Parts: sequence; structure tokens; C-alpha cells
Amino acid sequence: MALVGSYVALSKPLVAVFPVFLLAWLRFGIGAVAMAHWLRKPADEPPITPRTRALLFLESFLGNFLFSVCMLFGVSMTSAVAAGVVMSSIPAVVAILSWIFLRERIGRRTTAGIACAALGIGLFSLDKGGTGAAVDGGRALWGNLLVFAAVVCEASYVVIGKRLTEGLGPKRISALINLWGLALVTPMGLWAALAFDFSAVAAPVWLLLVFYGLAASVWTVWLWMTGLKTVPASQAGVFTVMLPISAALIGVLFMGERLTPLQLLAFGIALLGLLLATLPSRAPR
Repeated sequence: MALVGSYVALSKPLVAVFPVFLLAWLRFGIGAVAMAHWLRKPADEPPITPRTRALLFLESFLGNFLFSVCMLFGVSMTSAVAAGVVMSSIPAVVAILSWIFLRERIGRRTTAGIACAALGIGLFSLDKGGTGAAVDGGRALWGNLLVFAAVVCEASYVVIGKRLTEGLGPKRISALINLWGLALVTPMGLWAALAFDFSAVAAPVWLLLVFYGLAASVWTVWLWMTGLKTVPASQAGVFTVMLPISAALIGVLFMGERLTPLQLLAFGIALLGLLLATLPSRAPR
């Protein structure tokens, strides 16, 4: 999640150069080349069942494709404040879905961690967007609903990923859902590529694109799926607080941005939630 926040912040120059669907298509293409050798089935891995194939498609459709579409259009229709507050509900939605579909028991400390995560990121979003422009009420409502749909997609990504790790290795999961993402975005990516002048892209931008593709499609997914093999989905959802924290730190360290006292307090609350959810409990006597 920390790496996700880092590449989200550093990808701002890419969005200014490439159309969104072309950028997504190039990202999945870079990932497909990098993970081609991960597609081979290990000898000790069971064959992929029709149910697992369906879960792999849903993982990519919800977590990669639909999440991006809902988030991009939702943020364009509402304020940054409202979008940030809605996104702060990710840990809670992950916990609810893991309780419904995975039958995970949510302890008191995990519940407290989820509450701190939501409160911290909500406070950060409110302070960060305090100077945002006004947004039309009806349009903002639809925008907030789309952002919340993106939240549900992200939470579903966590829960489905937990189920996939029960039968497949992290590397193969990463490669397969990336291929689905490439297939889903290819029609729109090709359409955007036909009208794009690739010769106008500077060399540093291409290097940043390669980093973005490897980080977004390979490294982060592999790390996440490896962790999900042993971490409950409800607990893993609390780690989403690292996304805005690391993105803000990149902004401070490399982009000249500053954090207010309220934002620092918000990050402290969010990190407290992370500690509450992950510190080992005392062994019974």
C-alpha cells in the first residue's frame, strides 16, 4: 500500500502526457511482458477450476477496470473533500465483506483499528480539501455514489484476492489478473493510441512509465497477494491507510507540498489504527 501511494503521487506527470485509457493499456502491457514467465503452472499447484477462473476475472474487472472507471468519473463530478471522506470507508467495507463472504471474525482491536483508520483519513481529506471549489449538489451526489462504488470494488478486490490465495500462488495470480486487465482495456487503449503522438514523449517520461507499469501491475500486486496468504482480509484492509500517507510524503519530499498540523494529527490517528489491528495479542496463560 505504501508503494501504491508512492506511484500514485509520482504518476501525476504521466496523466498530464497520456490519455487515461492509453496509460492503463501501456501499464498492463508492461506488466504482461514482465510477468510472462509467471504464467507457467507450478508442479505442486492444482489445476484452475471454472470457479477460480471466474474469480480471476472478477478480481481484475472489479479491482482494476471498474475501480478505475468509477473513481475517475466520480472524482470529476464531486469535490476532493467528499471523495477523500468516502474513500476513508475502505477498511470498514473490507471488514464487512470479509465477515459476509469469508466468515472472518472481527475482533475488538481490529474494529478499533478500522475506526481509527477511517477517522484519520477522513480528517486528512477534510483538511486537504478545505479550499476546494463548490460542486453542484445533484452532480456531487452522483459523483459520491460513483466513488463509493469504487470503494466497494476495492474492498471486493481484497476479499476475492484472499479467496484466490487459497489455491494459487501470488505470482500466478498477479500475472493472470494483469492479463484480464490488459484484455479489458485494450479496445479503449488502441482507440486512444491511434490519435496519440508517441514521438512527442520525452525519455524521462518513458522511464517513469516503465516504473509505473512495474509498480502498479507487478510489485504491488505480488506483495499484496503474498501478504493475503497469511493475513485476514479484514486486517489487511486497515493497511489501505498507507496509500494516502505515502502519497502525501512523496508530495512533501519531492513536490514541495506541506502538511498542516491537522493532517499530521490525522496521520497519527491512522497509524494508531494500523498498530491496533496488527500488533500481536498477549498469549493466554
